Amino acid sequence: YTTDKGKIAIEKALKRRKIKGKVLKDKVSTYYRIEYDTSEKPLVSIIIPTRDYMDITKTCVDSIYKKSTYKNFEIVIANNDSKKEETLNFFKEYSKKYKNFRVIDCIMDFNYSKINNIAIKKSKGDYIILLNNDTEIITENWIETMLGYAMQEHIGCVGAKLLYPDDLTIQHAGVILGLGGVASHAYIGETRDALGMYGRLRVPYDYAANTAACLMVNKKKFQEVNGLEEDLMVAYNDIDFNIKLLKAGYYNVFLPQVEIIHYESKSRGLDTSSEKYKRFQKESQYMWDKWKEMLNSDPFYNNNFSKKGWFMLDKKKK
Repeated sequence: YTTDKGKIAIEKALKRRKIKGKVLKDKVSTYYRIEYDTSEKPLVSIIIPTRDYMDITKTCVDSIYKKSTYKNFEIVIANNDSKKEETLNFFKEYSKKYKNFRVIDCIMDFNYSKINNIAIKKSKGDYIILLNNDTEIITENWIETMLGYAMQEHIGCVGAKLLYPDDLTIQHAGVILGLGGVASHAYIGETRDALGMYGRLRVPYDYAANTAACLMVNKKKFQEVNGLEEDLMVAYNDIDFNIKLLKAGYYNVFLPQVEIIHYESKSRGLDTSSEKYKRFQKESQYMWDKWKEMLNSDPFYNNNFSKKGWFMLDKKKK
């Protein structure tokens, strides 16, 4: 009866605030989530950067068309100098096959921030989804669920639960600043069906940041904070962007009910070469120079918790 009363309390709060939404009780915990009304159905632009790796990108795009129940979207492929004939043929085929599929050329050395900034400027949607090409959609109502939160005035970025290809373990469930360095994902390696501390893997929670492997934001808010920082070519541009939204007064929300498979860094590879490592070090230092206070004290992570592992008490602190 207490969870029923809690549901009623949230419903009354929504009514007082004139917010349209349906309150749902989580099936395996005592917590709640809200399905916000998205009946206005604004256009959503899904930005997918890629350089060749046609098979991976095709898997991603096909999953969007096959799974998505929300239909008012466009897919914008940010083509970062693809060379292979099979990739170029794929672009031509899908441009003819789907009216809401188009390709924007971004011919340059890889700069994740710049590529996305260019594509977003040329996108038509009121809302943006940044999506890696090495992802695969699982949750059918993923767009409207994320959109419902992104449409709220106080919300900046909206993130999703990312799973490893085994479909059983978590790769991303929100980002904690200062964890293991600049920042790290919460609940890496945790089982997909785990509850999480106080239901963090069951219901929406505020986090300082979410990964841009799958990230939704209102385009006006994206522009308000001047988009992605182009000095951060590869690493931490998404963390920097999330923090800029926090500083602008918005909240970043992680939605565990939206699940996506992430074949992490499959198309780019990992930053293991000497040159890439030096760039990673440089971009890490950039973050410490710019956001030292935030990285040392994540406003959404209790200071009594360790920075060596998520949600573990730090024995050194009294």
